[in-house]
Amino acid sequence: MDRFARLVSRLLRVPVAFVSLVEEDRQILPGMYGLPQPWAASRALPPSHALCRSVVASGRALIVPDARTDEGLRDSPGVVDLGVVAYAAMPLADGDGLVLGTLCAVDHEPRAWGDGELSDLEDLAAACSAELCLRILSAQSRSAQKVLETARAAAERARTDAQRLEREAQVGLDHAELLLRSSEELAQTSGLEDVRRRVRDLFVGAGKPSYVGLLVADKDELHRVPDPDIDHTVEREVLTLPVDAAFPSTRAMRERRAVFVPDRETLVADYSPEAVGFCDRMGFTTVLCLPLWGSRALLGVLAVCWAKRHEVGVTERATLTAASGYIAQAVERALYLDDRISVARQLQEAMLTDLPLASHVDISALYQPAAVGDMIGGDWYDAYHLPHASPGGEPGALMITVGDITGHDTHAATIMGQVRSMLRQATLDHPPYSPATALTALDAACSVLPVEASGTLVHARLDPAGDSHGWTLTWSNAGHPPPLLRTPDGRVATLAEHDILLHPDLGPYLRTEARRHLPSGSTLLLYTDGLIERRGHDIDASTAQLVALLARHGDRPLAELLRRISGRPANPAPEDDVVVLALRVP
Repeated sequence: MDRFARLVSRLLRVPVAFVSLVEEDRQILPGMYGLPQPWAASRALPPSHALCRSVVASGRALIVPDARTDEGLRDSPGVVDLGVVAYAAMPLADGDGLVLGTLCAVDHEPRAWGDGELSDLEDLAAACSAELCLRILSAQSRSAQKVLETARAAAERARTDAQRLEREAQVGLDHAELLLRSSEELAQTSGLEDVRRRVRDLFVGAGKPSYVGLLVADKDELHRVPDPDIDHTVEREVLTLPVDAAFPSTRAMRERRAVFVPDRETLVADYSPEAVGFCDRMGFTTVLCLPLWGSRALLGVLAVCWAKRHEVGVTERATLTAASGYIAQAVERALYLDDRISVARQLQEAMLTDLPLASHVDISALYQPAAVGDMIGGDWYDAYHLPHASPGGEPGALMITVGDITGHDTHAATIMGQVRSMLRQATLDHPPYSPATALTALDAACSVLPVEASGTLVHARLDPAGDSHGWTLTWSNAGHPPPLLRTPDGRVATLAEHDILLHPDLGPYLRTEARRHLPSGSTLLLYTDGLIERRGHDIDASTAQLVALLARHGDRPLAELLRRISGRPANPAPEDDVVVLALRVP
């Protein structure tokens, strides 16, 4: 009974709701929500506070927009003590039509009760009445079995009636459960895939459909949102439908109304052979398609399908329609979030540098976004030539950077773009282009400017080694995972020299740098922590696995090496963005 009261409160958006049973000297409240003390503790009201006696006496609903203007109610203790302003009550009756009490909704503000709200309240009252009937008939049945052992025929009829009412009550409870689950489960969805997963789990009970499909509108098409966990045949066969296709779902979209197909005969008569063939292959007999209305437009269609013929009554249709409203709200929110995430990810990817062409060094990069769709990170790589040693001469030194700004949101991506640009400027403004000098300048700028930059990075310069073969690597590490260097003999060295990470609270810091010769045939690997960090995995073990892979395959073409790194068993679905930058001295 408390659940019925909660459902009235949620569905009609009222602060107070209760189930009331009227006795001669009191009003019992077996179900309630939002009532103040002492009424909540006693679960009863005195006769002076019983507003619903007129409903019990007349058997008709009582609808009051504003009790303060009603001469018969405004001075009632129930109105004054309970803070009743707007009031709506539907009668609760037993199987013989005797009114036992009411299902009530109370608002503390004046309210014009809408037809849809009163219809919802009436449907819930019918389900609540069925539950009361079930309890009454169960008690009567037990009493009759004790007193009237010889009245077997009457007892059998009572048992049959009780079973019928139990089924009806169970159906009503299933509908109430569906609405409760819809309001609770869909309130915190994070994306369209999450909505699809939760929609599948909403429907339970005897009338559970064999399939529930979610289709989202996009211009002149309906796109089916595939179930991320269950590989249903429907998702494999039909993913997109033009709106003018002769299917029940597209008709619901075009005509902006619910479309019900009770059986195959109706499907054959009203829809295309493609629709008939599709339902036959999927084993669908009865189909109900409900439009999903957003705040500004029609978002798509909810397709509810049953394998056997299923009668959809008025109460069930009203329940499914109400549930589709919750689903539509979740879809609208998910589309908005997905669009924001998509824009942020495109922004992040657009800021990744096109790798420069270098005749004396091979360079390749990998960017792998997080498997979780709403994880937008601040990972980046950068590579560019420094000014030529002489006009028209061969390219001079090459600057490379791999970094990771703290956070997994749009803010992290925008900070990354700022830091990337500031570091480029700091490098080019300080010849002879020392990585440590550039990082020191970046620290100083971030301590003055309102840039909340925190994270890690490796900033390095590659210079031709003069008369000797190979290149010279000079780098400065701000708390970043160490670069790996594979020499031609297959050995892998960890370039562990590093300083503290980048953080505004640490203030300006005098950065240091290290230097290493890269002989011909060497391979240098820079990466972000998303490559080696996994929940439940040891980071040292992941790093050792990466070192072993580089030792074994580091002489292969860089594109193949990066494919092997991204496809290794410990890296099936990254929880964070991954950036890898690989260089080789030919």
